[in-house]
Amino acid sequence: MTDARWTRRAALFALASAPLAAPLMASAEVFAGHYDLHAEPVADGVWVVRGADAAIGFANGGAIANATILAATDTDKGAILIDCGPSLAYARALSALARRLTGGPVRRVFITHLHPDHAMGAAGFAPDQIAALPETTRELGRDGTGFSDAMYRLLADWMKGTTLVMPGLTVAPGPMVVGGRRLTAVALAGHSDGDLALLDEATGTLITGDLVFHNRAPATPDANLARWRDSLTTLTQIPHRRLIPGHGPVDPTDSAIAQTRDWLDWLEGALRTAVIDGLDMGEAGEIAIPPRFADVAMARYELQRSVVHFYPRLEAELLPRVGG
Repeated sequence: MTDARWTRRAALFALASAPLAAPLMASAEVFAGHYDLHAEPVADGVWVVRGADAAIGFANGGAIANATILAATDTDKGAILIDCGPSLAYARALSALARRLTGGPVRRVFITHLHPDHAMGAAGFAPDQIAALPETTRELGRDGTGFSDAMYRLLADWMKGTTLVMPGLTVAPGPMVVGGRRLTAVALAGHSDGDLALLDEATGTLITGDLVFHNRAPATPDANLARWRDSLTTLTQIPHRRLIPGHGPVDPTDSAIAQTRDWLDWLEGALRTAVIDGLDMGEAGEIAIPPRFADVAMARYELQRSVVHFYPRLEAELLPRVGG
């Protein structure tokens, strides 16, 4: 493995996940050899395959992100996928599930953003089936190989045969028809440089990728918090009946956007205060989490990861430079 391939971002990703994954990898009995996926009906012709509310680890095969299945409505049966999981094996299991639900093959795969729990399953599809924002394709070209290396280190046999497959189609913002379904694509940013949200017009289902987390603490490895907040504001202005977040349960009440914003606002303020108070990174990772987040999964884990992501920049910004 060369230094060019093992990027700083991928290294931080692996270091943040490895403490939870490594003990599980030592037990051969944990490897199930297949993903046992289940689809929850959300609306007419819409299903969600829920990810585990956990960190990426050998026990869950990296299947922690939600994937959405839409049934084609034209004369040719088939499925439209929004996100495709962490590996070739996951993609194959998801494709088989989608065929059982819709009666036909996968006709299009949308990738909402670059992170491997959403995008590495592209290995199960041809480039001309896969669509993403241009920013996402650029980020995958920059970081995809490093992410792949990190995922192989964490997940071992789960990743067998998984290669980096780049999107061959570019998503343009605005309305489109795919498999007879009318979708509206919204190009946003903040969780990453390119965050795709899709509205299924027939059912009013808004699929947001990782711009929205629901009852699960947001992950911030590539976050720009100001842009993320702007994107959340945009999402609140899109009329919809329900929301499928990148992680966590479907939101029928429109509370998940506010919950995500609340966490980001608290996180930024708390970390700035920790720096000003002179806490080191270890101490900052142990600060009190407000009681209103008591039922939010992975709160301590994501706080500690966010310390790694933000603390060096905040220290450079807020602390006086020794020696002028």
